[in-house]
Amino acid sequence: MRTRLLAAFLLVAAVSAGTTSALTYREARNSLLKTAQDTAVSTFREHVQQTGYGLPIQEEGLEELLRDLARKGKPRPWVVFAEYGSVRASSGENPVSTVITPELRRAARANPYGSFERVVKDGVPYLTIAMPTVFKTGPYSVLPSGLVLYAVMRMTDEQINVDALLMAARDGAVPGLAVALVPGLIAARSVLRPVRELRRAARNMGSGRLDTRIPVRGSDELAELAATFNESAAQLEDSVHELREAEARARRFASDVSHELRTPLAGMLAVTEVLDEDANRLDADTARAVRLVSAETGKLAVLVEDLMEISRFDARAAELNADEVDVAEAIRKTLQIRQWHDDDRVHAELPSGIRARLDPRRFDVVIANLVGNALRHGGAPVTVSLRTGERPAGTPVLITEVADRGPGIRPESIPYIFDRFYKADEARTRSAGSGLGLAITQENVRLHGGTIRAGNLPEGGAVFTVEIPLHAEETTV
Repeated sequence: MRTRLLAAFLLVAAVSAGTTSALTYREARNSLLKTAQDTAVSTFREHVQQTGYGLPIQEEGLEELLRDLARKGKPRPWVVFAEYGSVRASSGENPVSTVITPELRRAARANPYGSFERVVKDGVPYLTIAMPTVFKTGPYSVLPSGLVLYAVMRMTDEQINVDALLMAARDGAVPGLAVALVPGLIAARSVLRPVRELRRAARNMGSGRLDTRIPVRGSDELAELAATFNESAAQLEDSVHELREAEARARRFASDVSHELRTPLAGMLAVTEVLDEDANRLDADTARAVRLVSAETGKLAVLVEDLMEISRFDARAAELNADEVDVAEAIRKTLQIRQWHDDDRVHAELPSGIRARLDPRRFDVVIANLVGNALRHGGAPVTVSLRTGERPAGTPVLITEVADRGPGIRPESIPYIFDRFYKADEARTRSAGSGLGLAITQENVRLHGGTIRAGNLPEGGAVFTVEIPLHAEETTV
């Protein structure tokens, strides 16, 4: 931007200097040439009118007359030519001039008061003047005598002066541009300094320093911009502060509620276990009610545990206790614990020999949530596959895929599938899970430094792909 401002400033200065120099040069040149031209024309006319001659014109005396006129030339020496019928004479060596044009001859015959013309011949400028001699026949009438006198004057001195003017204008414009560069730099600095401060302040705010402000100098548009930025930054800081306080209160509330519910839930679960054991001895309606209470109490217990887990992620208190594990063996253990290893609905494609640094407990949650979600909302068989790969940056990663053969995920639901309590099927108001399983899965994958994405297979069914670096570092989120 600094370069563009300087270029624009210099362009304006160059155009201004060039225009001024061109106008000055044109006026000075015209004035110089007009002065020499007017002097020569008026002098030549005056001398021609004062010269006496008799008719018919004799060539012998004509040359002496022309030399006399040439000696009186102003402001430069003349070469005088005469044309009278077929008679041609001059004050120089050649009786006929190659500088006098046919146009000037025609103008001389048409205008009894004379004409002039500037001509350039072989790079040399000339002033040519045609003055017909006349007899005065009345106060306002004249009669041409047929004799036309021409004065040819070199204008080399005037051309030298004109060239000197042009050089002076050019030489004056170049230092002028150099001088204009100094105020251009000062102006660019005064304009760019607030812009740089604004850029620095915006970068600081983007990095989280919401207390950043810009000094307000002067009362111009840039000062108004700085004041507006400060006002906006103050409002944003207040809004973010309020949002952070509200978020902290919400996290504390969820954590406190979950913590307070654990104790009564533990008692309720113990009671429902006893009731489940005696449900077969109760009448049908009572047994159905007992089993319903037991099932809903179990769901509530899962929801409370998931809420506490989510609150730990939100509070940045979740820790990753990574260890080098055999990934295939860890997945088999997850399936065995949940009685899925002998289930025809779950197929595992687990090549041996793949080892990675993982938190076994959190990786178990990831696999269990994905397989359980596929069994509940997808279609059997569910396939768990394992392989290794590389990211574009060359980082080796562990790739785990969980695919089902169900109807798949609606395309409009894919961007929100990992949101908390999101329901891909709006008609499904209740589910067997807490609605937080995929959100907890995503947080556990992120804790490993990995990514998870959802999609659909070409042949049908949903697929969840987890990529985790093979050498995850122990971190706290």
